[in-house]
Amino acid sequence: MTDTGASTRTYYGLDIGGTKIELVACDEALDVRYRRRIPTPTQDYEAFLHAVTELIHAADADLGSQCHAIGLGMPGVRDRVTGCQLSSNVPALTGRQVGQDLQARLQRPLHLGNDCQCFALSEAYGGAAADYPSMFGAILGTGAGGGYCLEGRLIAGGNGIAGEWGHWTVPATLLERHALPLLDCACGLRGCMERYVSGSGLEMIHRHLGGERIDAGAVAARAHAGDAIALQALDVHRDLLGHGLAGLVLLLDPHVIVLGGGLSKLEQLYQALPAAIATHLFDGVHVPPILPAAFGDAGGARGAALLARQHSPAS
Repeated sequence: MTDTGASTRTYYGLDIGGTKIELVACDEALDVRYRRRIPTPTQDYEAFLHAVTELIHAADADLGSQCHAIGLGMPGVRDRVTGCQLSSNVPALTGRQVGQDLQARLQRPLHLGNDCQCFALSEAYGGAAADYPSMFGAILGTGAGGGYCLEGRLIAGGNGIAGEWGHWTVPATLLERHALPLLDCACGLRGCMERYVSGSGLEMIHRHLGGERIDAGAVAARAHAGDAIALQALDVHRDLLGHGLAGLVLLLDPHVIVLGGGLSKLEQLYQALPAAIATHLFDGVHVPPILPAAFGDAGGARGAALLARQHSPAS
């Protein structure tokens, strides 16, 4: 395709997840014009590269042209010196130079970012946080991660890991208060926040209190029906989550916090969280608005497309 101006540009954004890869095609205004999903090959690296390449070529064929640039929202951490990926959600990517290998196959501008940071970027630009000078996007799903944006631009940090609040350590006093065990994390640390405040963390708390092995949504449903153990599990989870988000307020002082991930769909979170956060703040510090994501589970892919647009030179 011959690019005749910014108005004709299309940007692909890919959200690489542990179960699916989603591609969206966005125009210059970041409106999603095309979407396609495929399963993620998690164990075979060559199969992963082939799947991504074929997904992009299929989008080219369906749209009748090539995109101007591609953004990839990747799970885990990328070593900025070697370019190697570390990912527990997609084991095949660990130790691989994903960006370089895909660049060689696709031969077009390619920009990599963290999937949680791409979610935050999407919500900062035209999403729930569009009217705020700064925002933090907090993911509460299988794990806990996020991203911080100022004036609609992502602040990634020196290692590219700004927003990894899920790997802060829960204070021993808080674990003792709720008689919770000190848990190992897949990152190699112990007592990480995401082991307790993620969806799987809520499930663990419910089991620890004597409840059945059920998922987080079922715990919330039982609590709504008045089940005592489920109600206690939500209380414990809310206190831990309040502590974690209070830390973000103290560190970054965002004007708004936007929640994403599976737990963000629980309506009771938005009613109860402000007080739970305030408990862990000193007098005079106000809790920012806590909002649901505007773009839902499409946010990560849209944010990856925005990342590609922001790093592309103006025409």
